[in-house]
Amino acid sequence: MIYVTRLNHTPVVLNSELIETVETTPDTVITLTTGQKLMVLESPEDLIDRVVKYRRSIFAGLAEGMLRAPSVRPEAAPVESGYHGG
Repeated sequence: MIYVTRLNHTPVVLNSELIETVETTPDTVITLTTGQKLMVLESPEDLIDRVVKYRRSIFAGLAEGMLRAPSVRPEAAPVESGYHGG
């Protein structure tokens, strides 16, 4: 999720995974995969920087979590003998 600012200076939190295109006409227009369009104050370069920073933070968190996770070893399955009593 990234913060963007509508032309009326209202902040919006945007799911960056839904961005399909960003164009300048002269305002910055974000087209989402849903077909919705948002006009924002930020430049396309600023939006790219925000998306890259957001995704890096996700991957850094995943990598950190993997480094901290205890190693998991499967327990040895009990060996069944052919003898069932009797």
